[in-house]
Amino acid sequence: MLKKTRQNKNVPELRQDLVTGEWVAIAEKRVERPQEFVKRDAELLNTSFKKCPFETSPQASAKEKPVLLYKNKNETDWTLQIVLNLYPVFTHTGQCKDIFQVGPYFAIEGAGLHEIVITRDHKRHLALMSNGEVTEVVRAYHQRYNEIKNDECVKYVSIFHNHGPEAGASISHPHSQIVATPVVPSDVHRSLEGSKSYEDKNKKCVHCIIIGWEKEDKKRILFENDSFIAFVPFVSRVNFEIQIFPKEHRSNFEETPKEQFSQLADVLRKSLRVLYDTLDNPSYNFFIHTAPADHGEHKHYHWHIEIFPKTNTWGGIELGTGMEVLMISPENAAKYLKKHI
Repeated sequence: MLKKTRQNKNVPELRQDLVTGEWVAIAEKRVERPQEFVKRDAELLNTSFKKCPFETSPQASAKEKPVLLYKNKNETDWTLQIVLNLYPVFTHTGQCKDIFQVGPYFAIEGAGLHEIVITRDHKRHLALMSNGEVTEVVRAYHQRYNEIKNDECVKYVSIFHNHGPEAGASISHPHSQIVATPVVPSDVHRSLEGSKSYEDKNKKCVHCIIIGWEKEDKKRILFENDSFIAFVPFVSRVNFEIQIFPKEHRSNFEETPKEQFSQLADVLRKSLRVLYDTLDNPSYNFFIHTAPADHGEHKHYHWHIEIFPKTNTWGGIELGTGMEVLMISPENAAKYLKKHI
């Protein structure tokens, strides 16, 4: 049911573009000073070991007990924690919210969750971790995803990782983020529609076709094991983009068997390491694209991970047309990366 006015002005809000249908999040509490729009908080980004808010007590920085805690074998120290974000884009108010109307526009309160996944070592990021350590990160992603998806207010769970200043990481200590939203994000919606359209026409999963072609062509494959494959996509959106797919068709990340966590960690870690070695530790984002948690039918979708190194700067062409311009072909990017494997 549509409501005429906004119910709570103290929580984040999502607004929908009338033309494109895209959702934009507004979270004003994340910026306390106007100068933060144009000035990166270098003090936080370059935080020393002693002053790092994640190093000794992550929950203290979040003012909450961890929602998930892993300890070492002797239980003398923590190895991974998940805490609530101190400056969330989405917050859980305890009630699901309806879309409301402002003039011709539609909006919804940003009811959801925003959590931080923190690994123990202050300096050693994912590319430099052992496979066992990255496996623990994957296990935490999976465990928390399965807990959050059951919330009736949640329509989508996004898991992502920002590394480096150009990727939006405000604190240098390695950490990922988990965001639960009350709507399906626009980019995910387009991907769902595109994959469904392809399957309706061809009676096959488009991503399974892509994986089959990459294995046949071989030019862009970087890593492969029994369960997962990593390659530079034929249609990359940024220079040196890498995608990771489960070989077996699965729509949701939640369907990944625990026995395959180590293999997923292996391919993810190696992909990040080759970018680290080849591009001299670039800033990057990676995110898990999975089917929504809205209990709908999405069998046509194939979940995957996308890794975007920050090698592109958008100019007039990209902003004006939405068409990315690559400075290196995916084939040459893959060839260059393979030299450092």
